[in-house]
Amino acid sequence: MGFNKKSHLRKIDGLLLIDKPKGLSSAQVVAKVKGIFKAQKAGHTGSLDPLASGLLPIILGQATKFSSFFLEGAKTYEAEGRLGITTTSQDAEGEIVREVDPHDAYIKLPSVLQEFRGDLIQTPSVYSAIKVKGKPLYKYARSNFEVEVPSRNIRIMELTLIYSDRNTFKIRVHCSKGTYIRTLVHDIGQRLNVGAHVISLRRIGIDALTGPMYTLDELQKIKDAGDDDAFSKLDAHIISTDSALGYLPSIHLSKEESIMLCQGQSLKIALEPVLPFLEKDRTQIFRLYYETLFLGLGHFNAQNFLCCVRMMSDPMQTNPNSHS
Repeated sequence: MGFNKKSHLRKIDGLLLIDKPKGLSSAQVVAKVKGIFKAQKAGHTGSLDPLASGLLPIILGQATKFSSFFLEGAKTYEAEGRLGITTTSQDAEGEIVREVDPHDAYIKLPSVLQEFRGDLIQTPSVYSAIKVKGKPLYKYARSNFEVEVPSRNIRIMELTLIYSDRNTFKIRVHCSKGTYIRTLVHDIGQRLNVGAHVISLRRIGIDALTGPMYTLDELQKIKDAGDDDAFSKLDAHIISTDSALGYLPSIHLSKEESIMLCQGQSLKIALEPVLPFLEKDRTQIFRLYYETLFLGLGHFNAQNFLCCVRMMSDPMQTNPNSHS
């Protein structure tokens, strides 16, 4: 972990699993983490609405290059829905468009939930961040411009009813990436003929990312303690970039091959070790290493040459033994 004396910001790379509190935007969490760690570069992936809490991956330094690969796994949420009220945004922040007495609709929840397990086609709310012609849907909605909302294929692997009463219910959902929980709760309400919207949402897991979550308060206390090794203690909470990509298979290259690949050249290497992966998925992405040094990600083109997908900045230059 380096220190930039000029800017007093630190060059740190990796992933931090934050337990985002309700009420803060994802961008606000990034700003707070940046301040606590004095990080030169930070961002987030898999954003959560201010209404939502739970797992928010914060990416630091060169890990930002790999942001799209950190959310490949299925996700797990816990959501609470309010029956009888339908809103424009499908959550508590939207305007009420329909309100009815839910009566005893909740009694039908166990049977209705069965219809929402497995492969489904979902049409998210127009108040979502899905982009149409390069513009998020919610911007069209806020300007009262009508636009067709694209549907998407999703999969619900687990849908468990935690509790329910006359007005509210709580579910646990294990689902494919791209699933909108607000829309799921809305659709459950529609199926019950009384409507519903999300009043609380918490992401509790992402399959590809393992490790504990940390609250902003926990991290701030470490910094405020003022120990000489405060930053070392903070950095111990960071997951290395390649560890966060651990769900991808790996390829180890020779020194010569590594240098060539880092220079942007494609490589012809033995396919036998990777054939099982390519036979299953021709587009498979691989982690690339020289000895224990993580170089980046690569894939095989139609001619079976190994090519770069995303690479760390000059990884061979940063290894003191790479050119010995």
